[in-house]
Amino acid sequence: MANMQRRTVLKVALGGAGLAAFPVLAGGGAAAATPGRPPGFVGVGDSSITVEFDDRLRSRVTLAGKAVTRFDASEALVLGGRTIEEFGYRGHQTRDTWHPQHGPGVQVTLQGDSAEGVRKTVELTSFQRLAGMVVMKVTYTNQSRAALPVTGWRSGAHELLAAPGGFYTFSGTTHEDRRDWVQPVTDGFAQENSLGMVASDYGGGTPMATVWRRDGGLSVGHVEPVARILRLPVRRTAAGASIAVEGDAAGGLAPGGRLSTDTTFLVAHAGDHFVPLQRYRQYMGDIGQRAPETPAAALEPIWCAWGYERGFTVEQVVGTLPKAADVGLKWAVLDDGWQTNEGDWDLNREKFPRGEADMRDFTRRIREAGMRPRLWWAPLAADPDSNLFRQRPDMLLLDSAGNKQQVTWWDAFTLCPAYEPTVQYFLAQATKFIRDWGYEGLKIDGQHLNAVLPCHNPAHRHARPEESTEGLARFWKRVHDAVHQANRDAVVELCPCGTAFAFHNLPYVDQYPASDPESSYQVRSKGKTMKALMGPGSSYAGDHVELSDGGDDFASSYGVGAVLSTKFTYPAASAEDPYVLTPEKEVLWRKWVGLYRQNMLSTGEYRGELYDIGFDKPEAHVVAKGKTLHYAFYAARWEGKVELRGLGRGRYRLTDPFAGRSLGVVDAQRNTVRLEFERFQLIVAEPIG
Repeated sequence: MANMQRRTVLKVALGGAGLAAFPVLAGGGAAAATPGRPPGFVGVGDSSITVEFDDRLRSRVTLAGKAVTRFDASEALVLGGRTIEEFGYRGHQTRDTWHPQHGPGVQVTLQGDSAEGVRKTVELTSFQRLAGMVVMKVTYTNQSRAALPVTGWRSGAHELLAAPGGFYTFSGTTHEDRRDWVQPVTDGFAQENSLGMVASDYGGGTPMATVWRRDGGLSVGHVEPVARILRLPVRRTAAGASIAVEGDAAGGLAPGGRLSTDTTFLVAHAGDHFVPLQRYRQYMGDIGQRAPETPAAALEPIWCAWGYERGFTVEQVVGTLPKAADVGLKWAVLDDGWQTNEGDWDLNREKFPRGEADMRDFTRRIREAGMRPRLWWAPLAADPDSNLFRQRPDMLLLDSAGNKQQVTWWDAFTLCPAYEPTVQYFLAQATKFIRDWGYEGLKIDGQHLNAVLPCHNPAHRHARPEESTEGLARFWKRVHDAVHQANRDAVVELCPCGTAFAFHNLPYVDQYPASDPESSYQVRSKGKTMKALMGPGSSYAGDHVELSDGGDDFASSYGVGAVLSTKFTYPAASAEDPYVLTPEKEVLWRKWVGLYRQNMLSTGEYRGELYDIGFDKPEAHVVAKGKTLHYAFYAARWEGKVELRGLGRGRYRLTDPFAGRSLGVVDAQRNTVRLEFERFQLIVAEPIG
């Protein structure tokens, strides 16, 4: 965002700008630090963030000139039950730098030695176009004569000091219980935030964690081009809330040996996790990992046949198409149940007696109804009763003990995404679905598709077991390429079933759903996250509205610029059918789909920097379409004033698009309006003249 770009400088201890640094003085004075300009600190950063190091290479973070941490042992080497945290300062170098993708910046390299004979070299870089972000690489060299039993490392470890109002945290990592991505940090809060496998089929995620208080926060993570198995723990402490990046190391450190950490980052920021996620996206986009151009079809509203679940009949689905099309929906998704098993993916002859001929006829009937056909699919899994499992055990992913990795939902087993026969098998299936059967999109589903264990199957001859972990993203690239070669306008949707998205997979996906949300809050908080992570114009879908509060909360999807989705049945599948589109629901569904198609907020710019999802009440979201701002406020009940942030020059006419009523006129100086609402309030602010 233009308003976040600031000139990058090397900034020293609470003051001064310019490309210079003060040397650390022997016996320098972390303990004597004062709000003035003390000698004895070296810092790197910009006008948003400064990371200052003392004479023991502990560091402190300032945000806009205000210290938000103490001097913490931020980078450390772990030796089993003890940790090397203090390194006597030996010197530093400062230089201007230029990166072919990131552009100009400043780099500071510091060195220090520990009492155990370990030299630590810390390389920190701040880039002009990545305001508030410091990128870090740490190397440990064993200069002693004895081997050291190194088991891990820690970087970016800081304790954000307490302030009135408490803390919130965001984690982009996977949790099997599908908890909220954004939570308050209450007393006793402790969350490991592992990027590894937390269960046989749950793992991975976006490698960033955030903790923030009302006036600012810290975010840490890694910027490696491949998925890494790290931890990003957040804990409530006596003095505040702690955050870090932690990695494991095996084999110890021999005399003369070196250990280099993964490349990590630290962002200091005002507000919630939105801006640091933008910085992460910008950095990764610079190195080629960015969202693909969104197909226009990926922004069209969705009807899914999952309301009929696995027991659907073709007649039920086809019979619902006219109503779905009449409501204004454009996609018809055939969900789980069309296949005999996960693995072979043969057609269920009870539903498609003539096999592929019936399937091609089915997709033709969807198009004749004025809709686009999309097919549910869960690759990289094989059921025990499938021919694939029996005939191709070489495809299985095996752990270090030779055990298979179970996919719990389907009682199947994971196949290795970095084994070429596995890749070719599923590429052939994806091509057949699009080119031969006539589907125009795939709904790829399953929590096992987010991440996998390192693979030890000897048949694969991996150079390193981690080839499977790192190769999953390459598998998705090849699937995406194959689908778009078969139909360049096709849509690839990836739904990792309640988990936080593994970022390295996402550049090869056209649509990112709310992934089985458990509340409307999850629809909105995931929406804010994905809009930051994938950028303007990307396709985030709110998933089936029936999963929202009350089963009818389209407002939560609409207000964050999500694509609308529903799985209604029509007519009722049974007397107890909870998803039937009643006449009352139909009026509401038509209204929301009409508003969506009229304003297409999914094509706008989500302005997530304007409101803090943790501390601002009522919860607020904004989407800009040109100079018009679309506000959405949420609360169980609200009565009082709200502030309309982000207004430009001149006056704005306010309207409620859902109720169709005027709410007055405001400008940037008089930007509050009194509201009384339950559940939600939408406001359109349109420039006058």
